[in-house]
Amino acid sequence: MATRKASCNCGQLRVTTKGPDPDRVVMCNCYLCQKQTGSAFAIQATFPKDQVTIEGRSKIWTHLADSGNRITYHFCPECGSTVYYVLAETPENIGVKVGCFTDPTFPPPV
Repeated sequence: MATRKASCNCGQLRVTTKGPDPDRVVMCNCYLCQKQTGSAFAIQATFPKDQVTIEGRSKIWTHLADSGNRITYHFCPECGSTVYYVLAETPENIGVKVGCFTDPTFPPPV
């Protein structure tokens, strides 16, 4: 079983995943993801909630997407990095920003 660790820039907010590869790895180019990353896109991976451990404090921001889905983003109150999110439509999964893993061998989007 793979163990992967993700964190914000300052290391205060951390996510550990244990289990097989993520359910999904996706690349999004919506305007919100562009603003969050400062890039033309964002890459994120989803994991079953029971395979995720979260440590540290987070602040939340909830957004209603164009799709009508409500997304709750969790970001570090110290450095401001968005680390993970939960979709109201699929609360059994946790989405993690792939860049927070800082792992060049992370599975690519499909």
